[in-house]
Amino acid sequence: MNREDFPMLEQDIVYFDNGATTLKPKCVIDKTVEYYEKYGASAHRGDYDIAYKVDQEYENTRELVRDFIHAKSLEEIIFTAGSTEGMNLIASGFFKNLLEENDEVLITKSEHASNVLPWFSLANTNGIKIGYIPLDDNHYVTLENVKKAITPNTKVISLAYITNVIGDIRPIKEITEYAHQHNIFVVLDAAQSIGHIKTNVQDLDIDFMSFSAHKMCGPTGVGVLYGKKELLENVEPLILGGGMNESFDNEQEVYYKELPARLEAGTPNIAGVIAFGEAIKYLDAIGMEKIADYEKNLRKYLVDKLIMIPHLDIINLESDSGIVSFNVNGIFSQDVAYYLNKYNICVRAGSHCAKILKKEVGVTNTIRVSLYFYNTVEEIDMLVELLSDKDKILKEML
Repeated sequence: MNREDFPMLEQDIVYFDNGATTLKPKCVIDKTVEYYEKYGASAHRGDYDIAYKVDQEYENTRELVRDFIHAKSLEEIIFTAGSTEGMNLIASGFFKNLLEENDEVLITKSEHASNVLPWFSLANTNGIKIGYIPLDDNHYVTLENVKKAITPNTKVISLAYITNVIGDIRPIKEITEYAHQHNIFVVLDAAQSIGHIKTNVQDLDIDFMSFSAHKMCGPTGVGVLYGKKELLENVEPLILGGGMNESFDNEQEVYYKELPARLEAGTPNIAGVIAFGEAIKYLDAIGMEKIADYEKNLRKYLVDKLIMIPHLDIINLESDSGIVSFNVNGIFSQDVAYYLNKYNICVRAGSHCAKILKKEVGVTNTIRVSLYFYNTVEEIDMLVELLSDKDKILKEML
């Protein structure tokens, strides 16, 4: 679907690493070039025509993001360098000043490092406790297991909407409803979900959310921190400097700007933000429901083929996302990835930044195929054919 829009696909490659980053359509690439060629001034700085053009394009992207995730106001959209920066800003800029010793943050062992290490840091600085929501037999999160994990000390539940190895879609709306009944904040890592399923932050009623543009056909180096406005008002800026201050005469008289500028210090990735707006318009034109349905059908086709190969062990048979993680019995995952690369097939191999997941699934490394709407059944057939002959894999590894 829409393969002609992606210059990278003009090469002889099969790209199955969309969980790491997605390819960029021509319109996003062109928008990046347009900024540098036609109005490459700084944002929110100049009093001349091309500077006004930059401001208009930049803030238009903020409006597109607000509409895309159904936030209430533009002040709730903070541009960051990516999902990782957003998660760190949530943890260190807000919860570090709120959580006390023995307060508990609940995560799972299938979370990405960006939703683990910031909380580990607070455990070391603030003395908070990290609790783990048990996963069910499919390594999924269920509302019942969330209820079981909550203690009187639980103050935060921080989860990925879709995890990057298991690929399960969590029941976030139900979890948030229950959490708020117990005065618990909910933080959402939307890095793997934002470009694949429709996201309505008001319907989900989450408190904070972070995601990256590059996982939804946008540029690298751009992300979004969403937060309810009344909460963002209490986020302490971690980066201080130009663009975020109203005035300063001395160390006692420093005044910051209102949201969102207060949390966007320095010169941002202007070209990236502007091109990100084009990515949002591109996905909107296709339709997020159409993307989700296509991926679900493509994943079923892939899994139906893979389960016929006796020497494969599939970690997440029943997930609804486009992520399939597996191993070839007796062969190291990265050796399989190198083998597939000989045929120009790009897959991910390793721990996928989910390094504590091994305690749940019993394996340290896996091969991950992560699908997107520009992948095809023909590409899957190529992959399956190459994986079907274990002797061929072993022979070509030597």
